[in-house]
Amino acid sequence: MTDARKNPLLADDALKLAAQAAEIYVAKGKNVVHLNVKHDKPDAETLKKLLVGPTGNLRAPTLRLGKTLVVGFNQSMYEDLFNAPPPNPNSCQQSTTP
Repeated sequence: MTDARKNPLLADDALKLAAQAAEIYVAKGKNVVHLNVKHDKPDAETLKKLLVGPTGNLRAPTLRLGKTLVVGFNQSMYEDLFNAPPPNPNSCQQSTTP
């Protein structure tokens, strides 16, 4: 864990975090932007606009969970991302949707 007050992450650091992510969720007010990095292929300028605040630092709060980067706060985004039941690794059931 990094305390951004003591060690602020600048725009280049934000881009490095984004490069490690497969998915990025960004809360901007009531709106949530979801990027699938491989599919959407956002350029550096787009990522900077989403990830970097007016101070030039990575926006807070920022969480990295595995290959998922979550930036900003939106209550429903957090509920959707973090309240889902964890997958059961012992379950081998397959969906049989018609």
